[in-house]
Amino acid sequence: MRRQIVAGRIGDIQLTPLQRFITASGMTNLADGVAVVAWAWIASLLTRDAFLVALVPVALRLPWFLLALPAGVITDRVDRRWLILRMDALRGLAFAVAALALWAALPLAPAPVAGVSDPLLYGALILAAFVVGGAEVFRDNAAQTMLPAFVPPDRLERANGQLWSAELLTNALIGPALGAMLIAVWLPLAFGLNAVAYGLALLLVAGVAGQFRPARADARDWRAELVEGLGFLRGKPLLRTLAWTTGFWNLFHQMIVIGVVLHAQENLGLSATAYGLTLAGGALGGIAGSLLGDRISRALGPARTMQWMLLASGPCFAAMAMAPGPVTLGLCFAAMEFSGFVWNVVSVSTRQRMIPDGLRGRVNSLYRLLAWGMMPVGLLLSGLLVTLAETLLPREVALTLPFWAAGLGAVLLSLVVWRAIWRGFAPQQH
Repeated sequence: MRRQIVAGRIGDIQLTPLQRFITASGMTNLADGVAVVAWAWIASLLTRDAFLVALVPVALRLPWFLLALPAGVITDRVDRRWLILRMDALRGLAFAVAALALWAALPLAPAPVAGVSDPLLYGALILAAFVVGGAEVFRDNAAQTMLPAFVPPDRLERANGQLWSAELLTNALIGPALGAMLIAVWLPLAFGLNAVAYGLALLLVAGVAGQFRPARADARDWRAELVEGLGFLRGKPLLRTLAWTTGFWNLFHQMIVIGVVLHAQENLGLSATAYGLTLAGGALGGIAGSLLGDRISRALGPARTMQWMLLASGPCFAAMAMAPGPVTLGLCFAAMEFSGFVWNVVSVSTRQRMIPDGLRGRVNSLYRLLAWGMMPVGLLLSGLLVTLAETLLPREVALTLPFWAAGLGAVLLSLVVWRAIWRGFAPQQH
């Protein structure tokens, strides 16, 4: 790839291409953070059925399973900056339509225990979430593939740490709190602000000049291209281990993400604002993990870092079931996000170094098919677990089961892959 990249300017502030890229990512993640609260919370205003509430974030994550492979092929064929611009425009449009649909449906009727109070609005939310999720598949794959164009290989941990700390600051610290406040003021504001945030991100990415299309000798059949990417992934045992490990961890993470919505409302009695602040508090741990991940990896080595961070996440999941209030719940989130983002700093940087640029889009898409395709499974399992458990247990107990299941699963997962992670990094540690 040719690195014909120039800096841009915002007002009198000179920004490097990497800074513009990170700032744009921060804007889109601010919108995503607002939506973290909005999707499930607004769904819970239409129904109290845990399974139906879970279907809205399922629609958001299902595209990772359905579209990851096409996204990889397209990312390796087109200008990645061009792809990012169009996907952000599509997400902004989807949020604008969702805001208008919600506005037209006000005032909302009381949410029933079974079924939904407004099927048309519920369907519009499902459709908007699917469009946003589908655009995110293409956008995120292109962005992660594009990042190595800005920095040399030995600075990837630092660049990824800076990127994720900016994303966490907006996505998990500012976004949820802001989203909760907007919901409290007027429901459609949460989605309306997102459309504006994506518009600003478009301007930032549009100002990064350069050529981000991978060099290709000729056009080939997409099936041959996928086979080439699959062959590379199959030939790298460490990448395979990291892919399916991340997939199962994401499954457990999504179980608690959707489980905490009704748990916070009914068991802990939290308002939308308190719920958003609890999630935002967890972001502090994630920011710390993003910024310290490089140092921790250098001190412990990449293998030990990933082993211990994975093992630590299990008790964090389980502890959420016992948290008596928003402060302790926020601390659990902080510990969980810290371990998760230290893992990410090492995992993604390792992947970016191992994969050649011309294959990066396809191999990333195959990796993410395993890693992110498990997310909707976790969401569905969480809703089904609560729904089935209610037939045998009190509802307040049933609402805590996703946390216990995720905690146990994460501990078992870490024990299964402990040796494989060490073996995978062994050649780099001698």
